[in-house]
Order: sequence, then structure tokens, then C-alpha cells
Amino acid sequence: MSNKSHYNHLMWLTIATIFISTSGALGKFIDLPTPVVIWWRSAIASVFLLVFCLAKKVDLKINSGRDRWTFFLASVFMGAHWITYFYALKLSNVALGMLSLFTFPVIIALLEPIFTRIKFDPIHIVLGVIVLIGVYILAPEFNLKSSDLQGILLGILSAVCYAIRILILKNHASNYNGTMLMFYQVAILSIILIPGLIVFDGSNIETQYPFVLLLGLLTTAVGHTLFVNSLKYFKASTASIIGSAQPVFGIIIAYFFLNEIPTLHTFVGGSFILTTVFIESIRSRKS
Repeated sequence: MSNKSHYNHLMWLTIATIFISTSGALGKFIDLPTPVVIWWRSAIASVFLLVFCLAKKVDLKINSGRDRWTFFLASVFMGAHWITYFYALKLSNVALGMLSLFTFPVIIALLEPIFTRIKFDPIHIVLGVIVLIGVYILAPEFNLKSSDLQGILLGILSAVCYAIRILILKNHASNYNGTMLMFYQVAILSIILIPGLIVFDGSNIETQYPFVLLLGLLTTAVGHTLFVNSLKYFKASTASIIGSAQPVFGIIIAYFFLNEIPTLHTFVGGSFILTTVFIESIRSRKS
């Protein structure tokens, strides 16, 4: 790969990371019930991704019944991840929601031996402790009535759901196109969440269309597609390191568009969490 093409691919990976980072500010800003927002996010993204797959002649065939169940389970956990994450954003703020979500790389490392035959690495206990210290610093007071703490705990639950979804899909990612995988997940999720449109009041959608479209197209369809495509040119660990800038971009976006100013606790606790992401990414590249 020439230097010019390398920098081009690096630029697109960074753009993808920025696009995905908009989820924090949009999730906090959109004035709709969370299940309704996630339905619109999934429905818009599924239409866009279907058109993209058809235009690029991506094979949409699922090879087996077992794979169908895998896709379904991955969709359920992705839905749980998105819903708990958006509730975390509403309860606390973009900085706390995004930083608590980014405990997921260490959670993956801790859960991976359960899902695969990979041997447990004791270093992950150390990284887990560092993450817990970071989470402890993030929360100004450990009071379950505190909305900030509720947001942080929901962010960590979102991270667990995200980690399980990644581990479920891990064995199938090499057999299928990444965009096709994303299409089926958002399509299935948009069907699962249809009852939410009846239960929750989504009548405010007329005033929220521009922001919901941004979330469905820019954040979800374009951002995730660009990120998945970048894996053709970079190691997963390299993409993970650059992807770990998401909370940084998210906090900057929230500062300019929502006027959210992070506290010293947020900076210190967040640095502990992001340090573990960098350490695990570098370790995975060497192994």
C-alpha cells in the first residue's frame, strides 16, 4: 500500500469514527422515547444498507438455520446495547454515557474465554481493575438515586450487551460481508421493535426528522459501513485504537452542540478507561 492510499484509508477510518461519535449528541438531543428512536434508526439504516448491498451486488444469502439464529441473537443484543446506551445518555450526559460504554473492550477480553476456546489471560483482571477505578472516579457519588450513576451503570450494561453481540458474531464475520451482517441486524431489530411504536408516543417525529435521519444514515449506515470496510486495510487492533477516540470526538461534539462541559472527574476517570482500551489494542496486535 502506497503512502498516499494509506493516508486516504486512514482519513476514511477517522471520518467513520467521527460519524459514529455523533450517536452520543444525537441520542441525548432527539426528543422521542428511546425505543421509538432506535426503531427509526434501525428502519432508516436497513433501507439504506439494503440499497447499498443490491447496488454493490453483495450476497445476501444466509447459509444455514443456525446462522439465522445467530443473526437474530446478535440483533437482540445490538438492540439492548443501543436502548440501554441511549437511556444512559438521557440520564447522565454524553461524556459519562460514552466513556462507560467504552469499558466494552475489557469486557470482551474477560468474556471471550467463555465463548471461545481462548485461554484466560490474567492481565485482563488487571485491566478490569483499572476500568473499575476509572468508573469509580467517573461517578461523583455512589448513590443509586443519582441519575449520573444510573447512567454510568446503564452504559456498562450497554457495553456488556455490545460485547456479547460481538462475540456471538465473531465466528461468522469471516463467512459474510460486514455490510450484509449490519443490514440483517438492523432489519431484524426494526421488526422486533414494531410493538414499541404502539406502546410509546412517537407523534413528535415530525419535528425530529432531520436528527433521526442523521442518526439512521450518517451515524449508523454510513459510519458503520465505512468502519467495517476499513478492516480490509487495517488490522482490527489498529481500527480499535482509532475507534477508541469515539468518546473524545463525542465529548467535543457535545460541547459545541449541547454545551456540555466535562468535569475533572470525567477527564480523570475517562483516561483510566481509555488507557485500558489502548493497552488491550496494542497487546492484541502483538499476540
